Amino acid sequence: MFNSIEKLMVLVPALPLAATFVTAILGKRWLKERSHWPVLICIGAAFLVSLRLLSLVATESNQPGVRAVEHTVTLGTWVLVEDAAKVDGAARDFVVDFTLRSDPLTAIMLTMVTFVATLVVVYASGYMHGDAGYWRFFTYVGLFVFSMTMLVSVSNFLLLYVFWEAVGVCSYLLIGFWFEKPEAAAAGKKAFLVNRIGDFGFAIGIFLIFLTYGTLNFHDTAGVPGVLGATRLASNAYLAGAIGTAIPLLLFVGACGKSAQFPLHVWLPDAMEGPTPVSALIHAATMVTAGVYMVTRCTPLYAVSEVALMTVSTVGGFTALLAGLIALTQNDLKRVMAYSTVSQLGYMFLGLGTGSLAGVTGGMFHLFTHAFFKALLFLGAGSVMHAMHHVIDMRRFSGLRHIMPWTHKTFWFGCLALAGVFPFAGFYSKDMILGAVHEKAHGHMNLYAVLYYSGLFTAFLTAFYTFRALFLTFFGPLRTPPEAHHPHESPRTMTVPLIILAVCAVSVGAFVELSHVYTLLWHTPSLTTGVVGATAAPLLQDHHGLEMHFDVAALSTVVAAAGIGLAAFMYLGKRTEAQTIAELTSTRRGLWGYQLSLNKFYFDEIYQVLFVLPLRGVAALSYLVDRYIIDALVNFVGWVPRAVGGLLRSLQTGMVQFYALAMVLGMLVLLGSLRLAAVFGN
Repeated sequence: MFNSIEKLMVLVPALPLAATFVTAILGKRWLKERSHWPVLICIGAAFLVSLRLLSLVATESNQPGVRAVEHTVTLGTWVLVEDAAKVDGAARDFVVDFTLRSDPLTAIMLTMVTFVATLVVVYASGYMHGDAGYWRFFTYVGLFVFSMTMLVSVSNFLLLYVFWEAVGVCSYLLIGFWFEKPEAAAAGKKAFLVNRIGDFGFAIGIFLIFLTYGTLNFHDTAGVPGVLGATRLASNAYLAGAIGTAIPLLLFVGACGKSAQFPLHVWLPDAMEGPTPVSALIHAATMVTAGVYMVTRCTPLYAVSEVALMTVSTVGGFTALLAGLIALTQNDLKRVMAYSTVSQLGYMFLGLGTGSLAGVTGGMFHLFTHAFFKALLFLGAGSVMHAMHHVIDMRRFSGLRHIMPWTHKTFWFGCLALAGVFPFAGFYSKDMILGAVHEKAHGHMNLYAVLYYSGLFTAFLTAFYTFRALFLTFFGPLRTPPEAHHPHESPRTMTVPLIILAVCAVSVGAFVELSHVYTLLWHTPSLTTGVVGATAAPLLQDHHGLEMHFDVAALSTVVAAAGIGLAAFMYLGKRTEAQTIAELTSTRRGLWGYQLSLNKFYFDEIYQVLFVLPLRGVAALSYLVDRYIIDALVNFVGWVPRAVGGLLRSLQTGMVQFYALAMVLGMLVLLGSLRLAAVFGN
């Protein structure tokens, strides 16, 4: 069984789904404080299965003459509508088969997702101990991991959209897990609603794909070439022009929502209201990585439109810079990490938008390394929050290295990796992205040259705000908030995952770079054939553009060192943050810039004025119309029969004499009417 790729493909998502059902049914009544065990066992087993799947895919990729690896298994037909559309004059059925696929991209994503999720579940078993909704939390986590594994496993755009929405629902449930807190409930709703905007564009893009290509399958089926299938890739049969540009741009709108890119980035920092393990899961392995995965998967659709590629790079580069500027002044430790995630996702899109194999590889490489050190940083922030009795404002504590040695040491590893310091993981993947953008610029001052220098400046900001958080939290005199009674190091269920992730943060990047493991990604069909094949084929032979860019690496190292040095100068020693802020804001321009960063460039306020308040006005007007016009009309229709009935009811007195008199009077009226009719009729 474990040598069958098809069976392993089904087993990976099936295990988290089984854990979800077991925990949901048995958790509240029977498992209680042991509700994490089904989820931990099943997701851990899913990681081992994913690892085996990755091994088999890698072995097949290394076979002589094998250029692309793709396996599909169809579990059944979900939707069948005959003659649903005409493509090139021929009628096409709308068929959605429930098909899973396995290729290097899927195998890498599954391994990363299940590994990080396993460590998060171990950590959460300590962090969530004693919570009234313990069983409910792990039920949601199991469902979240199942949805994400299905998202990266399905081989159809409609099924991708289904599980795209499923991870959105799970994020809503987990961000608002402590729904009794108004802030958590509001954050969950905000995440859900902002993502609906992106998903609307994503849905229109999927409609256009079917109308253009007559199928939504990634793979080829009998007589119908898939959108990303070998037949279409080999013949380069992709539509350019307006439609060819509209499709990738609409898909990217969805990616901007899921991966929190400008202008739909505002939901992710507020998502910190959920439990910290949820933050680590969302930011490192699940929801926000979905957009990067989708754009990578659809590389051939983007490659036909230079406008689409430039849009992806521009939005990514701008978002990376914007989020980095905002992170400079945030005082909530988790919020600093949240804006860091937005910024690093921007880096990934910056690489993907180059349209080169080096850029796509760099974007996915950074997604892979980012999962480890960002999970480490979030879980480290959660460890601090656990010790400080849920206080996470860095102005209220300092010097925690004295009482939290393991959290402090592992946090160093995460910060060095995030800052891109050699030889930590982030150094290699960030260098590959910047190198790809530098190659795209071709030494000329064009858009990509601007994005390259913007990326370097963002690297400086990243190093500065990351080490600002480290120094404010762990250095200086020991100071804890009054709420934290007897602060101490977190239990081993929380520190062991930190140690494992710290080892990954220092070793994964070097291992992947030195062994060239990322070449496995090139055996994904859409990255080896057809549209990308024109540039990919020579790159596969001589690795041009994918070797270490020593000039870029040296410059980015100097930039990172400058950011760390500036943070040390401002926040270590006898200087205080109050002094630093006072100096920064000593001029009107400095104060203005500081307030812009502190208030997140007022995006929430701008959206409040432009969208929220007008919509509330429309809602209020709709209420008035409904309450006083629609309801009044409905009530009037109901009042008329009552009024008529009231008149008739007054005639029912119960007196026989009255009824006899009424009959006589009625007869007289009838006779009088007949007489008048006869007179006037003559």
